[in-house]
Order: sequence, then C-alpha cells, then structure tokens
Amino acid sequence: MGNSRAYPILRTPDAALAYAQAKRVVELLESVEAEVWLMAELHTVAEVRRMAKVLPQGPYDYATTRKDPTTGDYLYFEADVTTADDATLEAALPLVISEEFPRGEVEDLFVAAVGTGMAAIEWHGTWPEDPEADQHGSPKYDGVQVVFHGDHAQWGTGSEDHTLFVHVNKWGDLPRARKLAAHIDSEVLGEAQLGW
Repeated sequence: MGNSRAYPILRTPDAALAYAQAKRVVELLESVEAEVWLMAELHTVAEVRRMAKVLPQGPYDYATTRKDPTTGDYLYFEADVTTADDATLEAALPLVISEEFPRGEVEDLFVAAVGTGMAAIEWHGTWPEDPEADQHGSPKYDGVQVVFHGDHAQWGTGSEDHTLFVHVNKWGDLPRARKLAAHIDSEVLGEAQLGW
C-alpha cells in the first residue's frame, strides 16, 4: 500500500512545452499502460464546450460537493454537456472531468482544450531496471504526470505554471528522478511530493 513519490522536474508557463517534454519522458518507460488518466476543472461555459468536443462521453460532475437541500442526498451533474444549454452549464460551474481514456487517442486534443483550471494527464507504467544503480521498476507507482495550471502532484491550489512530475516507488528514488530530469536537460526542482 501507499503512494508513489512524485518529483517535479520541469515548471514552465508554456503548456505546450510541458506536454512535449512529458511525452519525451514517457518514452523512457519500459512499459506504459494502455489508458491515460485525464483530469480537468472547467470554469466557463466556453471551456466546457471545448472539452465536450474532445471528450463528449464524460463523465462530467460538479467540482465541489452539492447536496439536495431537502433530502441531503448528494447531487450529481446529469446533463449531457454536448446538448445542454448555456444556462444549465453556467449554473453547474465549475465542472470536473476525471477518467481513463485510451492512450494516444485524445491527449493532443485534450491539451488544446484545457482552459484556466487545473488539468492533468497521467501515464502509468514501469521504469526499466537499472542494476548498476540498484534501481528497479515499480508497476504500481511508476509513471509520468503533467499538471497544467498547478504545481502539486495531488490536486491542490492553482498556479500560472505547468509542472511535469516523474513518479517512482513509495520510498522515493532521487537518483532515478535526476536521470529522468537530465534526459530533458532539466533537474529535480524540489522535494518529492505524495503521488498517486
């Protein structure tokens, strides 16, 4: 049990650069799962409309918990984002989408649709064995994550910058993180954070 350790290896105001560098680091994984995890907070109707063109199937939900004032039951966003009118979407904001999608099918379009809210792409996989450094892959923990408008591996407060993280085993692996950062001519930018 436990969480991975996520090392920030790039922080930039350029979303396209953060995404391009993330894809370069993903190529270093020995294996990559067939699905990627996509998450985005949507703060405007225009952002919802853009994302709905990319991910029409959702699932979309309220970003903050809502309850029925009479029954106290939790409420879920049930409208179809592809057909809902502007007033329905406006009343529901902010919305969030968080789901796995087939890798390689929508990531580029997703990045183009990201608005002002936090968003992320996670590629889970396994880093290769490195016997000389006594480093071993960890399929449960390894992977790459790019967080748009954020600097925390776990959902936190927003930021102007976009941050690229490498995830390693639950004990951390600073030497591996340094090697991965060097691959994109960067360095580890701070302490390991709690990952997935």
